[in-house]
Amino acid sequence: MMKSLMLFGALVVICITTTGCGKYSANDVQSDTEKVSTESKSDGWWCNEHGVPEEICAQCSEKLAKEYKAKGDWCQKHDRPESQCFLCHPELEAKFAAVYEAKYGKKPPKPSAD
Repeated sequence: MMKSLMLFGALVVICITTTGCGKYSANDVQSDTEKVSTESKSDGWWCNEHGVPEEICAQCSEKLAKEYKAKGDWCQKHDRPESQCFLCHPELEAKFAAVYEAKYGKKPPKPSAD
């Protein structure tokens, strides 16, 4: 009797997982998964796109960009703060990565934007 219940339960699980409800497409699920994994990696503290903490990411904030420009901290060639320009100063990427590693105990995701 117990084996029959276990077999029935396994069949129900298989049917549910293989058929689904048809509400979402594969692309929707993949997109949602990417959002969750991106958000959970840094809790919104880290800008994965630019490789710096969100609170100082002038590439994501026009207000911050204006502040950096007003201070004279701006790379005209790459349109970002000089103090965050990994293209002119590759050593800065390691500096910011160390901040991420200190907080999370692992290497940060590689910045996805140049």
